[in-house]
Amino acid sequence: MSEEVRLVAWVRGHVQGVGFRWFTRARALEIGGLRGFALNLDDGRVQVVAEGPKEGCEQLLAWLKNGDTPGRVDGVTEIWDTPRGGYDGFAIR
Repeated sequence: MSEEVRLVAWVRGHVQGVGFRWFTRARALEIGGLRGFALNLDDGRVQVVAEGPKEGCEQLLAWLKNGDTPGRVDGVTEIWDTPRGGYDGFAIR
């Protein structure tokens, strides 16, 4: 059984208005087993919260940092925590 974790990532760059949240959701669903959301922030960043198996969260983080994402990613800041639950699937907010 894989360890369950919570990943919170803040993505900087040209990541709003380019379909970034939609692609993030699609990638999370492709990885499988992840629950959470992607949210545009007022300062131009996108916040991504993902809960699920550690391996899946690590895959999503690697994609956020180095993947073929829409727009342009200048940097990603992340924190790891214990899951809080309460998410039904992976949403765009």
